[in-house]
Amino acid sequence: MVYWRKSRQEASGACRSLRRRAEGLADGLATVNGRAASAARNTPVSATAPRVRVSVLGAFAVRAGVDALDIPPSAQRVLALLAIHDRPLQRMYVASTLWLDSSEEHANACLRTALWRLRGPHAPLVRAGAGVLTLDPSVSVDLWEQTKRARAALNAPELPSPPEIEALSTTSDVLPDWYDDWVVIAREQFRQKRLHALERLCERLAAEGRFAEASEAGLAAVAADPLRESAHRTVIRAHMSEGNANEALRQYAFYRGLLLRELDLEPTPAIERLLPRCAHRDVDVM
Repeated sequence: MVYWRKSRQEASGACRSLRRRAEGLADGLATVNGRAASAARNTPVSATAPRVRVSVLGAFAVRAGVDALDIPPSAQRVLALLAIHDRPLQRMYVASTLWLDSSEEHANACLRTALWRLRGPHAPLVRAGAGVLTLDPSVSVDLWEQTKRARAALNAPELPSPPEIEALSTTSDVLPDWYDDWVVIAREQFRQKRLHALERLCERLAAEGRFAEASEAGLAAVAADPLRESAHRTVIRAHMSEGNANEALRQYAFYRGLLLRELDLEPTPAIERLLPRCAHRDVDVM
């Protein structure tokens, strides 16, 4: 009996010793992990880190230099909203816009989680302060650049360079696969600004005798909205300025046929006045 009790005590002591050693190892590992995480949070981003670019024209994308960043969907929406507005936004506005059907508390919690997920070794993406959020000044956005080009095409006294014209002619719509109300509104705003800029470019380039570039800009407007008569008018006007009445009639026939098929309407007299007298009456629709 004495021997059995002694053996039991020795086994119990050994178990307690092993438990203490395991707890010590766990505490040490937690300390190491905590220090590593703290160091990662406090390590400044290198001044030579590649700049981050947010794309909202076409498919959403974020790149640091040439590398694509994997951004969670909830964080994508935060970046897209800030990129579209191009100004500081109240945190409450961001939360209530992105999580419209949630309570205020839940929406704010979702926003905090999304902002936390945007942290990483890359350059900072979002700057927070005084209850507002904005993209970090180091971040570039394709929508901002194209909007600037459109404004220059409409208002600047100098014509843009050929690369600038090509960039405006070939750009995409704002997030065409997203259907949030704030995206739909931004998409239409940019679409209208770009269409007016392309039409104005077509007119200005044709007046300068740069007919190839004029046609490129005008046809880009037609491609963006084939039923837009003002876009077809600018293309027809450019063809007539170049002396290509046959090209003007072909463009008119295309537009008239499309308008009849889609809307069962005839072109307005404004476009017919651009054509050779009475020629539009004999044009076969395409």
